[in-house]
Amino acid sequence: MLFNSYEYIFLFLPVSLIVFFLLGSKINHKSAVAWLVGVSIFFYGWWNPVYVSLIVGSMIFNYAVGVQLGNGQGTEIFRKGLIILGAVVNLALLGYFKYANFFVDNLNLVLGTAFHIEKIILPLGISFFTFTQMAYLVDAYKREVHEHNFLHFFLFVTFFPHLLAGPILHHKEIMPQFKQKAIYKPHVDNFAVGITIIAMGLFKKVILADGVAEYASPVFAAAESGSALITFFDAWGGALAYTLQIYFDFSGYTDMAIGSALLFGIKLPLNFNSPYKSLNIIDFWRRWHMTLSRFFRDYLYIPLGGNRYGTSRTAANLVITMLLGGLWHGAGWTFILWGALHGLYLVINHIWRVFREKGLGHDLSRTTFLGRTISLITTLSAVIIGWVFFRAQTLKGAARMLQGMFGTNGANVPTVFNKVHPALSLLLEKLHISGGTESGIVFTTKWATIILVSLILFLPNSMEYVSKIFSGDKHSGIRLFAYAAFTSLLIIWAVMAIGKPSEFLYFQF
Repeated sequence: MLFNSYEYIFLFLPVSLIVFFLLGSKINHKSAVAWLVGVSIFFYGWWNPVYVSLIVGSMIFNYAVGVQLGNGQGTEIFRKGLIILGAVVNLALLGYFKYANFFVDNLNLVLGTAFHIEKIILPLGISFFTFTQMAYLVDAYKREVHEHNFLHFFLFVTFFPHLLAGPILHHKEIMPQFKQKAIYKPHVDNFAVGITIIAMGLFKKVILADGVAEYASPVFAAAESGSALITFFDAWGGALAYTLQIYFDFSGYTDMAIGSALLFGIKLPLNFNSPYKSLNIIDFWRRWHMTLSRFFRDYLYIPLGGNRYGTSRTAANLVITMLLGGLWHGAGWTFILWGALHGLYLVINHIWRVFREKGLGHDLSRTTFLGRTISLITTLSAVIIGWVFFRAQTLKGAARMLQGMFGTNGANVPTVFNKVHPALSLLLEKLHISGGTESGIVFTTKWATIILVSLILFLPNSMEYVSKIFSGDKHSGIRLFAYAAFTSLLIIWAVMAIGKPSEFLYFQF
């Protein structure tokens, strides 16, 4: 079931809320939690009921292992064996469904064999609920898990707002909330803030993300087919359109997840913090998909040694972490190269910071407007180039896009530019830039792109906007009226656009 569907907005979510609060306030909290577990499993099974047994079986196994690890009993050898067993089973499950076809295809390519397995359909959310439970097992092994309530664990894993595409949850920030009496009664503030965030997320998805997708898809499709050379403005238009699409798509999903959870009184962690405002790649990964970055930092990068063993080891740890991060997103060489590229970005970023601080004696805390502008443009350009690998279906398709972006195929601009001045026409001719009608997704996805980039770079993000609206103990009448009008406009506009075929991009990861 998609967040951007009539079934979710007008049926599933309201019914889930009404029954949850009735059970929580009139009967007992356990029945309310059990209801929420049930509707979450129903939500997951809406797409394919066959995989309900997969997630239930995974939860039973991980809960049993977690209890054994958390009770402190058994020798250290036994506990190490148990955590290894848990990791192996979880990774094997993820590996089979996500990487088996990729492994067999590449094995056949390298060895010239003809092994064959049927196409395996990837269960929705398997990467997210697997990582969530693996983190739980690691914390249980460290004796950092202090609650082993069966229903609370099931709800922690299956809670439908985060189940299919995150945020990736940590047990200690979610499970204690289930014991708070306040969440079992409806609160006006939670509804006001939650509905506002949902409205903004829905608008991001169906108006902005789906709106720019029509500019990105044809360019990448042309690059994959190789039917025509992708020119400079075509390539950058398509790449920038996808840059906007994936941001508004995933950010929109996260907003709707956080907003939906807040209606139940549950606070999910922030997952985005204006990542395209980042001034370097290190900062970008502190702002983009923040819960995934946290997971890789805490459970991979730091255990590998982090930055504790010198420059070379730090560089290797960064590259390994990002390679696995790319592979986590998908079974394909394009994802692996995307991860490797960001690993290289991070290494360069760290070396540059050390050189500036120790070699040039710069105070990194002091910046200038020019320096920030150059840093922002450089960082965003690097991210856009990386998204080409992320979006392309094949390495050849990515290569054709990059050839166009680096100008090897020439350029094509609207004829209106040729008519501005004869000298401009001559210059364009010398640069092998020809005139056209509306080619190149011209103006880089037209004026909409300029507007959307301005929204990203200069306006507050969803959480900043909500905090301003609801700041202070008392809300003025003008502020509340403006909030209500704005939220209503977003909801009406977005709901009217629902109906076109559309899925969140991160469902495939």
